Amino acid sequence: MSATPPVNPAAPGPAPTVLGVPAPQEDVDAIVAFVARVEHTQQNALPDAFLDGFREDALWTTAHGKRLTGLPEISAFTRTVLPPQAGSPVTATYTVDLILFIRPDIAAVKIRQRPVSRADGRLLDEVFHGSEDPSALMAAHPEAIPGTPTYVLAKDDGVWRVAAAQNTQVLDAGTLAAG
Repeated sequence: MSATPPVNPAAPGPAPTVLGVPAPQEDVDAIVAFVARVEHTQQNALPDAFLDGFREDALWTTAHGKRLTGLPEISAFTRTVLPPQAGSPVTATYTVDLILFIRPDIAAVKIRQRPVSRADGRLLDEVFHGSEDPSALMAAHPEAIPGTPTYVLAKDDGVWRVAAAQNTQVLDAGTLAAG
């Protein structure tokens, strides 16, 4: 499979807010690069590369609430749902908004996930921005609903990987309208 060029009209974006215990800039940069790799693997439907970002004992909850425990379960799910996404007209961008270093080797990472058109790079969630009633638009534009994932990353042997993650859709009307 040939990889499509990355679609990220928001790149490189603002630097994330960094909180918690002191951490070197190289770890901030490594986490931002990790999320950029997740974006690339998702946009290009690369299950093996995506799965490289998980610990063996990881916990993953999908945007629709499906709990996946351990890399074998996450792998089976990913290999089913990710490859068909290669032909989808919609993909997503991922921007690190906030990193909370719980310990020097554990970080909670808040991500802004925005749906984007593969054809023209248009950010689809902008349909909600400034709307007085974005909830009325949600049914008409389900492909435009953004996500707000949280990853808990652990640094093992110098490599950041997902220990736990929750991928949540943004369904709050006020948040959608504000952008």
